[in-house]
Order: sequence, then structure tokens, then C-alpha cells
Amino acid sequence: MPIRIQSDLPAKEILEKENIFVMDENRAMHQDIRPIKIGILNLMPLKEETELQLLRSLSNTPLQVDVTFVAVSSHESKNTSMSHLNKFYESFADIKRRYFDGLIITGAPVEQMEYEDVDYWEEICQIFEWTKSHVTSTLHLCWGAQAGMYYHYGLKKYLLPQKKFGVYEHRVMNRKVPLVRGFDDCFMAPHSRHTEVRTEDIRKVKELTILAESEEAGVFLAIADEGRRIFVMGHPEYDRYTLDKEYKRDKEKGLPIEPPVNYYPDDDDTKKPNLQWRSHGNILYSNWLNYYVYQQTPYEFIDTAEILGSR
Repeated sequence: MPIRIQSDLPAKEILEKENIFVMDENRAMHQDIRPIKIGILNLMPLKEETELQLLRSLSNTPLQVDVTFVAVSSHESKNTSMSHLNKFYESFADIKRRYFDGLIITGAPVEQMEYEDVDYWEEICQIFEWTKSHVTSTLHLCWGAQAGMYYHYGLKKYLLPQKKFGVYEHRVMNRKVPLVRGFDDCFMAPHSRHTEVRTEDIRKVKELTILAESEEAGVFLAIADEGRRIFVMGHPEYDRYTLDKEYKRDKEKGLPIEPPVNYYPDDDDTKKPNLQWRSHGNILYSNWLNYYVYQQTPYEFIDTAEILGSR
């Protein structure tokens, strides 16, 4: 089944060229099926790039996925045009009375700031609280995961002596949990962050279960409340060249940056990067949509009047 998005979203053409089935809202209206409703709170500066990565990740499922992009109102984006935001995004005020099967909260380039110093922190806290009653399962990514652990469990983040940057090996810690069904014992995944939530702090929280971690990069995946909250410390949605762009951008700015670990063949940044995480990234998103979104959405979240009226 397809991803359902607005017909003129720029990512649509790229996804179609990759043979990903994308359906616009006009065609979707004529299908007798209830799509699962996924919100994406996009906090990344290059929003169109993140849209493409996440839509690509959500496409590997037999379910029809209806995506709503959400932006915070308390921050002015400097890297995405207002015309794009006004056309394709909704505010929290627009959606807060609606229910969603799933919500993705992305990372954000504010990890070296104290949470309370982030200009949209109060709004993020309102969204975290709203998810408790209006979202079946929330998937938190990178800074979104750190912020979620801080809000829900009081876990602090710590500045790393050097940016955790590259592709790291991880080991599955609890194979019985459906979220990691189909994972190999060891798998690769990208990280790009200056801070961490310490593994020993996460272990102390009885509500949190660590599902995958790395000796070098720490916790990658944790789950709470039977999948109502999922925390991903890395970036399984990244495409082949995302780390390459970040590295060369920082290098051109003269910032202290080392080449991404386990990324370029022979550590040569002139060579095409190895794509080593796509299969497990796809499995992660498919498992989330199937086991924690589609199969867990309570009956009262479904707008039965709308469904019955269409028959």
C-alpha cells in the first residue's frame, strides 16, 4: 500500500522515481480502506530532506499511511521557505484536537543547548503531554529521543568529548520484543550527535527496556509503556549521503570534525559511502507501524462515522 501525501509535495516525484508507491489525497478518497494516520513533527532545519528520508522509511509496509507534517509555531525556520511550510505543514494548534495512530518526533540541531533554553521547549512539552492521550505510539529520534527521556523520566543528557559521528555496530538485547523482530544479532546504524543519555541512567528507569546498544555508541533503541513510547538515539532514516553532507559542511566551515566512523571505504572521503543500515532501518519502521501502531490503535481512536458514511 502507498504513502498518502499531498499531490504537489516535492518529495513525491523523487519517491515515484524510486518506485515507491505514493498516492495523493484525491485517489485515496476512492479507496475503501482506513489509512493509519501518522504525524511527523519535523524539527530538522532542512525539512524537505527529512521529509524524503522519513517517507522513504515509512513506505515498506502493506498498510496505507496518511502523513501529516507538523511544525512548531514558536520557532521561525531559517532553512525552509515559508511558502513550503504554509503549504505542507500544520501547527500543533491545528492538530491538537485530533487523534493519531502514530507520531514521529525528529531530531533537532539544538542538542548542545539546555532543554529549557530552546525557544520551542514549552511547545514541545505540550506536545509530549498531548501524546499521552492522542497518539497510540510515539517514535522519538535522536534529540527527540533525548528530550522525550528528559520530559517523561527526568533523564539528563551529557556533552560528549567528541561528536559521535558515523556508522556503528549494535547488538540486539531483547529479541522477544516485536520491534526488533527480523533483526540480525548485530546490525549497523548511523549516529550524529554531540550529547548522550548515559546507558546506566536508562537502565535505572524500570519503565524503559533497552532493545539494542553499541559498545561505542551506547543505547540505540529503547521502549516503554508497551510501545506507546519508542526512543531511537541514532538515525536509521538517513540516506547514503547524509553523513557525507554533514561532514563536508562542517569541514568547509572550519569546524573540528573527523570523518564519519565506518562510513567511507578505506576512510577515504572521496569514495562513495557504504550504505550498511538500510535493511534494518526498513525493518524497524515496518515493525513499528505494524505491531505498535496498526495493531494497537484502540477502537475509540477511529472515526467510525467517517468510515461508515463512505460505505
